Amino acid sequence: MIKILGRANSINVRKVLWLCEELNLAYDREDWGRGFRSTKEQEFITVNPNASIPVLIDNDFILWQSNSIIRYLSNAYSGKHIYPDNNKTRAKIDQWIDWQGIELNNSWTYALQHIVRKSPNHQDIALVKESINSWNNMMTILDKQLEKTEYYIVSDHFSLADISIGLSVQRWYLTPFEKPDLTYVKDYYDLLSQRPAYLKWGNNGKN
Repeated sequence: MIKILGRANSINVRKVLWLCEELNLAYDREDWGRGFRSTKEQEFITVNPNASIPVLIDNDFILWQSNSIIRYLSNAYSGKHIYPDNNKTRAKIDQWIDWQGIELNNSWTYALQHIVRKSPNHQDIALVKESINSWNNMMTILDKQLEKTEYYIVSDHFSLADISIGLSVQRWYLTPFEKPDLTYVKDYYDLLSQRPAYLKWGNNGKN
């Protein structure tokens, strides 16, 4: 049995939950993280020394880092329709998953901490504006990619990249600040909302 450690309203946990829904995978989930059991407890540190969620436990196999987890589950549980074996197709999917985890994720960190989480350590307004500008710039890059494909991130087929980036698009829309009008990003957001798995897990939180 697959076990997932992490609160269901975490953006990184929701990647895993959304994928499990897409693949019809059964699992048990335990609440860990902000508002629940502390990830600094020794029981959690034993499975993830970084004290971060999610953690996947698949029988005796333990894995952390959300993007690594969704890649593993796709490989292990008949996910070739969204994470194909073809080297070039998979490389493009990985490119956008890594872009989300590095470029896009880093762009929003300061703004999100200030606007949503009210962090006392993120109160420099100049840095907030810089983060917002960077975030909007990343979304403009995404908009240009979606203009090329006209559907999903890599092609006209839903892929593993859309889980990571789809949740990031939702976070951008739900965080209150001034945004550019990005037609293709909006169309993409509407397209994702037609997927039952997204409506169940992708649209249930923003933290």
